[in-house]
This record gives sequence, C-alpha cells and structure tokens, in this order.
Amino acid sequence: MDQLSTFLENFDVTVLLVYLLRTAIALMCIVPHELAHGYTALRLGDHTAQRQGRLTLNPLSHIDPLGLLLMIFAGFGWAKPVPVNMGNFRHPKQGMAVTALAGPVCNLLIALVALGLASVVYHFFLTTQAAVYGMLLLMYIAVMSTGLGMFNLIPIPPLDGSKILLSLLPDRVYAQILRYERYVMLVLFALVFFGVLDAPLSALISWAMKGLCALTQFPFELMSMLGVG
Repeated sequence: MDQLSTFLENFDVTVLLVYLLRTAIALMCIVPHELAHGYTALRLGDHTAQRQGRLTLNPLSHIDPLGLLLMIFAGFGWAKPVPVNMGNFRHPKQGMAVTALAGPVCNLLIALVALGLASVVYHFFLTTQAAVYGMLLLMYIAVMSTGLGMFNLIPIPPLDGSKILLSLLPDRVYAQILRYERYVMLVLFALVFFGVLDAPLSALISWAMKGLCALTQFPFELMSMLGVG
C-alpha cells in the first residue's frame, strides 16, 4: 500500500497526457500515409490492399508496434506496410514507385495544411492561451507528419524510398535486391537503434520544415520550441 501511495504521489498526469496526445498525433499521420499507398495502388489497378481490408480508417489495421513507439518517442517511424502486388500494375516498377511515393507526399500535405492553419492562428488569432496551445498542436502535427514522410523516403528497404530508387534500376538488379529485402531491414533496425540516422534525418526534417514554413508564411524560428532547426 505504501508503494502505491508513493507511486501516486510521484505520478505526473501531465506526462501521461503528453504521450497520449503524441500517440493520437502519430495515428493521425500513420493512417493517411497507409491509405494513400492503398488508394494509389487501387487506382493503378492493384486491389490487394482493398481485398485485405487495408483501405480503412481503423488504426489497428495499420500499426506496427515498433514503428509507432518510434513515432511517439523519436518523432519518426513506420507503419505496417500495405500489401501491393506490382504484377497488377500496367508498368510494374513505375506503378510501385508512384504507390510508394504517395505515402510521404500525403504526410507532407498534412504538414502543409497544419502549418497553414498554424500560420492563420499566428497572424490573426494569437490573443489567448487557447490559441497558443492550438498553434503548438498544429506545429507538432506538422513536425511529426514531416518526420514520418522524410524517414520513409530514406532509400533503405523496406522504406518507401527504396521502392522509388529501385524503380530506376534494371529489372534483374531490382529482383535481386527484393530477394534480400528482409535482411536489409535488419540493417535498418540497427541504424535506428544505434542512432546513425538521427543527424541526417534531423537535417532532412529541418530542410523540409523550412520549405513548408516558407510556403505558409509561418515563422520557422518558432519550430525551435519543438527541437527543429
């Protein structure tokens, strides 16, 4: 009983609320990312994702536990890959590249909308504490969505960037690399675990955020409050 009392006395509800909010934002970024893959594949002639129930807003269908945890604690990560049968595309490699690109593009569009709304709040409505919190929330959505998009553009299997890069290679090389995708994925996990990707990824996110801030007329200097810059 004493241990429970001590735990409750030291328990910080604010920290819990922050991580719950980060989880909600992560899901807001992940679900559209995966839906973009699935709908793009569908439009290009592949119904695999639709048949397997992946064209849904249910986050449980898209969550990869490790990728979600990274999103919450590190600001970047991944989801459960949408199943795609590139053989159903009229032009398999090109169709796969467009399908892969759809996810990161969707995340950048989410970030653009979030920063656009944040810019409106900053320039016209920043008169109350509620408005400040609302602006910070929109900024965080933009940062996390950009982080997901930029991370997935890294050209290492199974990330989206690898499928875009592989579309430029000869068919024989493409097929050979796909055979060893699961082993390359272990290399990716190691790079993430040892923090090798932290610096280049932070630079990519900062570069993307500068461009998005310029487009929306939102002051990039404020992003330093969220560790960007």
